[in-house]
Amino acid sequence: MDTPEISVVVLAYRSASTIQNFVDSLIDSLEKENLLWEIVLVGNYFSGVEDQTPEVVRDIAARDSRIKAVVKIKKGMMGWDMKSGLQVTTGKSLAVIDGDGQMPSSDVIRVYQLMKTNGLDLAKTYRAKRDDSFYRRLISVGYNILFKMLFPGINAWDMNSKPKIMTREFYEKMNLESNGWFIDAEIMIFARRLQARIGEVQTVFLSMDSRPSFVKPFSILEFLGNLFWYRVKEFFAKK
Repeated sequence: MDTPEISVVVLAYRSASTIQNFVDSLIDSLEKENLLWEIVLVGNYFSGVEDQTPEVVRDIAARDSRIKAVVKIKKGMMGWDMKSGLQVTTGKSLAVIDGDGQMPSSDVIRVYQLMKTNGLDLAKTYRAKRDDSFYRRLISVGYNILFKMLFPGINAWDMNSKPKIMTREFYEKMNLESNGWFIDAEIMIFARRLQARIGEVQTVFLSMDSRPSFVKPFSILEFLGNLFWYRVKEFFAKK
């Protein structure tokens, strides 16, 4: 079997009601681009919590050999899910996107084209327009300003935006540790440290109507703590 040109990891936590439409749209975009592709649907779940997502993603994968389902009892949040999906990819380029529909699935192709055209190690979106709350927008701006103050020189904005697409070579140089919401920022910290070639394209961040946000106020403290901790680690790594 030929190696896929792109593996798309779709984070589908508690997305049972929306993931089928998202996957259908994603497949349509990939097929129009005439790419060899695979999709990895991550339907990890917490034990004892009612969630139909594992069954839904298994059913989707059973109908197409190019789709894999990763379904495990969760031992972490988004970072743990992302790592569990990336570990089973086989493609030359690796994409990660949330499956909740806030970012259009068509962004995968737009970001992939940017990466290939410009010979980038890492390509991503930045949210030029956001339809979520003023509070979330304000927190995002403050967080990104703080990130660039602590890690100056990085050629990027909006560190948490997806999809992110990276070459396999870049992915294999990283040793991702975060099991939580910080993993997007951790990827960007590695990109800066490894002097990766980075590119961005703008997108629209849509509102979330099907479920409440999983990012709670405590997550802000987690982000801040991790930013300072990784800054300290990088400082001592250069000694």
